[in-house]
Amino acid sequence: MVSAELVYKATEYAAEEAGIALRNSAFSPNIRERMDHSVAVVDAEGRIVAQAEHIPVHLGSMHVGVANLLAYLAREGIELAEGDAVLTNDPYISGTHLNDVMVLYPVFWRGRLVAYIATKAHYVDVGGPLPASLNPNAKTIYEEGVVVPPVKILEGGRLNGEALAFITANFKVPEAARGDLEAQLAASRVGAARVRAIFDRYGDVSREWGEAVEYGRRLALSELAKWPRGAYEAVDYLDWRGSLLPIKVRLRIGDGIVADFSGTAPQQESPINAVLGVTFSAVSFAVRAALGADVPTNHGFYSVVEVKAPEGSLVNPIKPAAVGAGNLETSQRIADVVFLALSKALPGRIPAAGSGTMMNVMMGGVWRGRRWSYYETVGGGSGGRPNGPGVSGVHVNMTNTLNTPIEVAEREYPLLFTAYRIREGSGGRGRHGGGDGVIRAFKVLAPTTLSIMASRFRLGPWGLEGGEPGRPAKVVVRGRRGEVEVESATVELEPGDEVIVETPGGGGYGPPGG
Repeated sequence: MVSAELVYKATEYAAEEAGIALRNSAFSPNIRERMDHSVAVVDAEGRIVAQAEHIPVHLGSMHVGVANLLAYLAREGIELAEGDAVLTNDPYISGTHLNDVMVLYPVFWRGRLVAYIATKAHYVDVGGPLPASLNPNAKTIYEEGVVVPPVKILEGGRLNGEALAFITANFKVPEAARGDLEAQLAASRVGAARVRAIFDRYGDVSREWGEAVEYGRRLALSELAKWPRGAYEAVDYLDWRGSLLPIKVRLRIGDGIVADFSGTAPQQESPINAVLGVTFSAVSFAVRAALGADVPTNHGFYSVVEVKAPEGSLVNPIKPAAVGAGNLETSQRIADVVFLALSKALPGRIPAAGSGTMMNVMMGGVWRGRRWSYYETVGGGSGGRPNGPGVSGVHVNMTNTLNTPIEVAEREYPLLFTAYRIREGSGGRGRHGGGDGVIRAFKVLAPTTLSIMASRFRLGPWGLEGGEPGRPAKVVVRGRRGEVEVESATVELEPGDEVIVETPGGGGYGPPGG
C-alpha cells in the first residue's frame, strides 16, 4: 500500500512543476521575472491538497477562492467537463483583487473528476482608467478595471473566442493578457498531467489525499496545543493619505485559532478594503509562520483557522467597494497586527515588524506607438528577531515576489534606472536591529502616468521588547517642475523626470545596547 506521505509529496511537486511551467511560459515580466503567481492542487471536494511555495496572499486566499468559485458554479448550474476551464478575476469570488486572474482547471481520470488545478497570476493590466489597473483614487472596483465573472475560457479543450475577445478588447495590453492566459492554461495542463500520472501509478489516491489533509489538521492542532490558551489583543494602523485607520484583532487560542476583527475601521471609499479571502490569507500566514513544526499548508491547516470580520469593515467590505490596495497594503497590516497579538502569547518567538508595505509602483502610457503597463513592488527590511538582526532588502509577509531585474525593465520599457541600493540606517535600532530598506530610483524616457500605492509613510514598522521602529517610507518625484513627495497618488511624468523610492526598514528587537 502506498503511503499518504509519498502521495502528498508527489502532489506537492506537481503543484511546483505547474508553477515552473507558468513562470517559464509567461509573457509579462511581472510573472516571468517577479514570479507573481501561485498554483494549488485541489481535490474533487474542493479541498486544497498541496500548494507550491509561491505568494502568501494568493495561497491563503485560494482556500477561499476555490470554495467561492465552486459554489458559484453549482448555484448557476454550470458543470465542468474534460477540457474545460473557468476564469474569473472578480475579487469577491476569487478572494484577492482584479489583477489576480484565477483559472480553475478540472482533472479527469478514467472519466471521473478527481481534482482541479487552481492558478492565480497577477496580470500587469486588467483595464480601467490607469496603467496597471491599480487606481489610488478608486471608490469602487469598477474604477479599478474590468470585472470578468466566472466564464468558461476553455470548452472541450478549445479557447472560448468570444470570452477571449472581450478580455483582450478591454485590457490595455492585450498581447500580455493573451500570453499570460496561455501560460496559465499551459501550467494547468502540466499540473493535470502530473496528477493523472500519480493516479496511473498508484491508483485512486483520494483516500491518501484525505489522510494528508487530516494529518495537516492533526499536526497543526498538536502544535497549537503547545501555545498558551487565551485571548490576545492588538491594534495597528493603516496609514492612507494622512488617515490612520485602526485594524484591531482579538486572537483566541484554543482548539484552533479564532481571529476576531471587531472594532476595525469601516470600509472606505478608497481601494484599501481587503476582501475576506485576503484577510483569511494574512491571518493564516501569520499563524503558519509562528508554528514550530513544518505543517503541510493544505486544507487541514486552513481548517483550524477561523476569521470573524464584520461585514462592511475594512477587512470584509461589501461589493462593489474598491479593493486593489487591500490585497497589497491592508494584507500587510493584517499580518502585522496578528503577529503583534502573537508576540503577547509567544514572547521571545515573534520578530519585530517588517517593512509593512509592498511599495507598489505602477506606470504606463504610449511608447513607440504602443501602450505599455509596468508594475513592480519594492522590498524593504524585515524586523529584528529574538535571535538575530533583520534582513535588508527583502520582500516581507504577504508578498514573496522577486525584484524586476533592471536589465529587463530597461529593455522592455522607457525607463533608465539611476539607483538601486540598500537604504542604510533605515532599520530600527535594537539589541537586534531591523533590516534596512531599499532605495530604487529611475528616470522615465517618455510621457508616463505614475501611480504609487503604499503605506508606512507616517508610522514606521514597530519594534518589540524595547526595539525602535524602522524609518517610514518616502517617495519623491524630481523634475523640471521641482521636487514633490508622493504618497498614494497618481502623477503625470515628463521625459527626464526621476522617481526616488525609499522603503521602510524593519523594527528593532530588544533595547539598543541591551
